[in-house]
Amino acid sequence: MKEKMDIQQGTLALMVLKTLDVLGPLHGYGIARRIEQISGDLLALNQGTLYPLLLKLEQEGAIASAWGTSENNRKARFYRLTRVGRQQLRAETRDWEQTTALIGRFFTVKAEDLR
Repeated sequence: MKEKMDIQQGTLALMVLKTLDVLGPLHGYGIARRIEQISGDLLALNQGTLYPLLLKLEQEGAIASAWGTSENNRKARFYRLTRVGRQQLRAETRDWEQTTALIGRFFTVKAEDLR
């Protein structure tokens, strides 16, 4: 059985933005399930974590929402990435890539490299 992981603060927002960028508009439950699926089920998202984040992203203008009908014929709020969200996604992706490259250097350095 896989152990569920905790993620760094701010990382979930990036995952939500990227999920909407790749898959287009989704309702909250769909976003949560896709993130869990992409993580190989290493992450488990609950409503108490996801919905406040979706509200925050919407207030910031990164996503917009509208009511629609889900695949099982229920009323659901669908979220989509906005122009501001695409800009935020590009900036956060760039920052994340720079950070992981920097940390990666520390895992590959050997003592003889520093002499």
